[in-house]
Amino acid sequence: MKQNLLFYGLALASAYTTAQAAEKNHDSNLRKNVLFIAVDDLKPLLGCYGDGIAKTPQMDRLVARGTLFSNAYCQQAVSGPSRASLLTGMCPDHTKVWDLKTLIRSKNPEVITLPQHFKENGYVVAGIGKIYDPRSVDKQQDERSWLYPYMDQQAYLNPQYGKPVMGHYQKEETKRLYEKYKAEAEAKGLKRNKIESYVQERLKPSTECVNVPDDAYFDGGTLKGAVEFLKNYREDKPFFLAVGFKKPHLPFCAPEKYWKLYDREKMPLAEFKKKAEGSPDFAYHNSGELQSYSDIPPLASFSDIENLQLPDYKAQELIHGYYACVSYVDALVGELVETLRKKGLDKNTVIVLWGDHGWHLGDHGLWNKHSNFEQATHVPMLIIDPSSTPQKVNLPVGFIDIYPTLCDLTGLRKPAQLEGQSLAGLITKEKNRDAIKPYAVSQYPRMKKMGYSIRDKRYRYTVWVKWENDATDINTIYAEELYDYEKDPNETVNRVNSEEYKAVLKQMKDYWKTYCKENI
Repeated sequence: MKQNLLFYGLALASAYTTAQAAEKNHDSNLRKNVLFIAVDDLKPLLGCYGDGIAKTPQMDRLVARGTLFSNAYCQQAVSGPSRASLLTGMCPDHTKVWDLKTLIRSKNPEVITLPQHFKENGYVVAGIGKIYDPRSVDKQQDERSWLYPYMDQQAYLNPQYGKPVMGHYQKEETKRLYEKYKAEAEAKGLKRNKIESYVQERLKPSTECVNVPDDAYFDGGTLKGAVEFLKNYREDKPFFLAVGFKKPHLPFCAPEKYWKLYDREKMPLAEFKKKAEGSPDFAYHNSGELQSYSDIPPLASFSDIENLQLPDYKAQELIHGYYACVSYVDALVGELVETLRKKGLDKNTVIVLWGDHGWHLGDHGLWNKHSNFEQATHVPMLIIDPSSTPQKVNLPVGFIDIYPTLCDLTGLRKPAQLEGQSLAGLITKEKNRDAIKPYAVSQYPRMKKMGYSIRDKRYRYTVWVKWENDATDINTIYAEELYDYEKDPNETVNRVNSEEYKAVLKQMKDYWKTYCKENI
């Protein structure tokens, strides 16, 4: 750790020199800092979003200082494309990142990413944890984005416990079985790249509850690295600190104390586990991410109406685990923000907290994300500007709006590539809400089709069109969906053919046509 601290101090000093060189004809000393907090797979199951079960006092306190966007949506409900979109300010059709293998810069070599933009404007820019999806960038987490090498969260793990097995697990029995299966694989002569697969086919628990400290897991290490940055920060240049927490991503591993905050028997099962009446089958998936875990029992399908079902006992365990992980991250966020306050930096720092997409917890018989439904696309988004007052904004907005918003809040010019709208005027209450676009757009590809989903304050219209060879044919429509969240929050019925919703459908189609003209 001492060596890491020495390296950190030298790197930070070098970063300041670089920042000073980057600053040319403007004074950045008065500019606001940015604390940019990403939380993987976090849906709005937070007290501040009205969830009566979640124990999230730290994030709830943040809302008392800033703006909560109650109707925020990701651009695509899977990590790589969602983060690529947010961090470039471009929709997935323009980043050309729709999957978990395409590198952002392979399609957009000269794109100016959000942290890169701040770096090039005199900021000390640092990152730790999951900000980009690692499958979308180089091994340096997009080297051009950072002033000095990306911080290694592993260096901050509690040395008493060591690195979690398979990157996740600290339970002694899991560690023992891991070594056993690994030895079996080696005895069979399997090659290195096959050994891990052999082990995970036999040992990949979906949850873990053990009595360990926060820093026994990687997210605790992420916090410690971020706290170290803040404690070493010198106030002669503004900073942009990106901190990415991995939980509540599967597997649901969190210290025991967070599991004890909840009663498993009171974990709420999804109210509606079927496919929506009149909806197309290809709007759904088989929860393949969940099924990759070794302790998930076979899923059952009962009819063409009901989707895949998980036994209630396992569903409650997973939901319990999800809430425990949310509370774990909530505590880490609280400590991070408290460090900012103790350093006296909170009065000049914009805080942004976001979850990269939602998560199905059994609704529609779905688990994980990977859809255009509300539970997969609806996301938490909090922006705390020190000069603004607390408020709740219920207008539909998107992650694509974060980049231009941060530019305006910190006084930076906006790159020409940005496609979102700045929400800075809403946050500072200098702009009328009528000036904000009345809808947000998400999309998801499936079976040579692209589903575009238009969400306004009450309705969602999803149109599935032909999509082949990365090209969209908006004139070939395979299916349409329309949901009314005031009357039907669980999306039980597709209203697209209802005479009652004829006028609504026309309005939503008009939004779709406008989007096509601007983006496709």
